[in-house]
Amino acid sequence: MEQFLNLISKEMESAFEAAGYDSALGRVTVSNRPDLCEYQCNGAMAGAKRYRKAPFMIADDVAKALTEKNDGAGSNVFSKVEVVKPGFLNLDVKESFLQSYLREMSADERLGMPLPEKPEKIIIDYGGPNVAKPLHVGHLRSAVIGESVKRIARFHGEDVIGDIHLGDWGLQMGLVITELKKRMPDLPYFDPDFPGDYPREAPFTVSELEEIYPFASAKSKKDPEYYAEAMDNTRRLQEGERGLYALWQKIVGVSVADMKRNYENLDVSFDLWNGEASVHPVIPGMVRDMKESGCAHESQGALVIDVSEETDSKEIPPCIVLKSDGASLYTTTDLATIKERVEKYDPDRIIYITDKRQELHFTQVFRAARKAGLIGPETELVHIGFGTMNGKDGKPFKTREGGVMRLETLIADIDAEMLSKISTNPDIPAEEAQETSRRVALAALKYGDLSNQASKDYIFDIEKFTSFEGDTGPYILYTIVRMRSILQRYLAEEGATAPAELAPGVPASDVEKKLMMDLAGFNAMMEGAYADLAPHRVCAYIYQVSNDFNSFYHSTRILTEKDREQKESWIALLCLTERVLSRCIDVLGFSAPERM
Repeated sequence: MEQFLNLISKEMESAFEAAGYDSALGRVTVSNRPDLCEYQCNGAMAGAKRYRKAPFMIADDVAKALTEKNDGAGSNVFSKVEVVKPGFLNLDVKESFLQSYLREMSADERLGMPLPEKPEKIIIDYGGPNVAKPLHVGHLRSAVIGESVKRIARFHGEDVIGDIHLGDWGLQMGLVITELKKRMPDLPYFDPDFPGDYPREAPFTVSELEEIYPFASAKSKKDPEYYAEAMDNTRRLQEGERGLYALWQKIVGVSVADMKRNYENLDVSFDLWNGEASVHPVIPGMVRDMKESGCAHESQGALVIDVSEETDSKEIPPCIVLKSDGASLYTTTDLATIKERVEKYDPDRIIYITDKRQELHFTQVFRAARKAGLIGPETELVHIGFGTMNGKDGKPFKTREGGVMRLETLIADIDAEMLSKISTNPDIPAEEAQETSRRVALAALKYGDLSNQASKDYIFDIEKFTSFEGDTGPYILYTIVRMRSILQRYLAEEGATAPAELAPGVPASDVEKKLMMDLAGFNAMMEGAYADLAPHRVCAYIYQVSNDFNSFYHSTRILTEKDREQKESWIALLCLTERVLSRCIDVLGFSAPERM
């Protein structure tokens, strides 16, 4: 289906052309004065200088062309065309035109959202946790935003791959291995002459790993010998020493199992669980090619690629590919990952979702990748940099003790807060209350994050996010649950017609028409959310739809309406609204319970 606003604009464009003006002037926009009209066209103002004519005269000509359409019957699209000096065209849409659009939308499985002729191949790089460390609140935004961007792109019809991109290589692994050797020196992984198979079970738990890494990291900063040993273990691991590599596999396995559990609690999933280690074999050949092509050169012992451009407003330092000691960095593995992704998947776009403080890093990496020929001009590289989740004090969110809060603790806290609210409903059994509170808490958490523009910092306020009133996830879910309750009661009526067999009618009130126009804007909103990779646009839309539905609900006695045709029209509208909201919350990454 074509976007509703495009259809309206086509009607106006034909009127401009019929009046003797450029059809491009007929672009229609949503009115910035809804108290005066529903839509507006300012094309007459733009055309005044070009046609050397007063704008209200151009607008008059266009309005006349619309009234003379269809042998004088007027426009099939507009019920009102009003010229307002100095030359604005104020427009209202015909109820019959709106009705026909929503009927077509109701009959479409995708709610009028067309599929692209040729789907894009997209890789989304999000998550990015480090192995041997617990997921903390700093991992929330990448996971939540990345999951929603992935779902929005998939609903748009694109071929999308989500990759977690683990931090599973480098010095951090050497540190963990070093400390494990200090604590458990008799493990077979440290015996270079061990001949047999290594144990199937890991000799440590995820909790032990989470204590070991910060201990080893702190010790390496104070003890030069310990640091040197960790560096040596890192080198031996990266050179493929059998025992250390087997131990590394156990570290990764235990960590990933814990990560999967945490991400599952967020309803976040990845198609690929690759990490920096997966591209380690790619690096030597990539570096050799960079040297031979001349795009990389030595500077103070390091291998670098100059990435500054004449148009830069600030200095962009060279991209360091190898340090002076020959060690690789994040930039090295990121470049190798781009090379591998291009060779394996030939993507149209690679989207990275990280903290916005990494903007310089990705500028360097993207430019270096193009300069080194790792990626062609036909592939787009995109970085979505997100802001910080802050506490009420405006500083990065911490525990009460001042430490970094674990992600599972944050989820547990918001689950508990929501359970205390859901449990006040005596009609919901305890087991159902647990599942309902988990769903609503997830909506509170995700909507609280996603309703903010990704690049902006925001305040994490558990009381606000879990409220059933205002711009919150629970309010959206409560609205959907209300609709489902009405539909269930309608279906329980004797002789009720299945909602799928019904179609929206002509709006009977202004509040009903407002809701219908909201729904008609669904596919334009989703197109915009995909084009801008902006989940917050979906949030703003469903908040508006929810508000307008609740206004409609409070002013309309749906189930007690005596006129059967009118009741069925309202049920069809309610059903369409529920489908639209359910689709929207699905792309945001949460779902509604049956009752609350």
